[in-house]
Amino acid sequence: MAAFVVGLAVTPYLLVTGAALLAAAAAMLFTSAAGKLGVREELLDLMELGGDEHVLDVGCGRGLLLVGAAKRLPRGRAVGVDLWRARDQAGTSEEAARSNARAEGVEDRIELVTADARELPFPDASFDAVVTSLTLHNIRGASGRARAVDEIVRVLRPRGRVGILDIARTREYVQTLERAGLEARRVRVALPVFPPARLVLARKP
Repeated sequence: MAAFVVGLAVTPYLLVTGAALLAAAAAMLFTSAAGKLGVREELLDLMELGGDEHVLDVGCGRGLLLVGAAKRLPRGRAVGVDLWRARDQAGTSEEAARSNARAEGVEDRIELVTADARELPFPDASFDAVVTSLTLHNIRGASGRARAVDEIVRVLRPRGRVGILDIARTREYVQTLERAGLEARRVRVALPVFPPARLVLARKP
């Protein structure tokens, strides 16, 4: 009898937990498809690209943001850097990014470089815009993340634009950008993504 009563008590809990897990899985599925594409376009719209810029994607992974930028650069170029670590993104590799760019017809507009976000192998003021998506929070330690943001500022040209999409640490990024002399702000993404994310937008003087 006692076991029966316990079973009755546990069942509602299991039902609620199961429903919550299903809802989370559905949210992640939406985010991995239409959600991510929508947020990508939202971020790139805010970059106000004219088509002839030199754009850097820090932590480009399989190339979602990189390819989106390249499609908007008929007279420009998009450069993607990454360490290609599966622990940060499943299935990530330089070849996966190149294959996706080839499938979208923009392979000739991209360049892929293996590099750490904290030590970008580019001269000062090399890019008109720098974007990064769901990457910087993977860097351990506030000092490491600040160093990555400082590198983004370093390689950005005067009047260049920064767009950072992330699920955490966005207030931290704003503070680092402001210390470097940029005007920065956080905005909510218009489309729902899971986990919830924010955009950090900035412009270099």
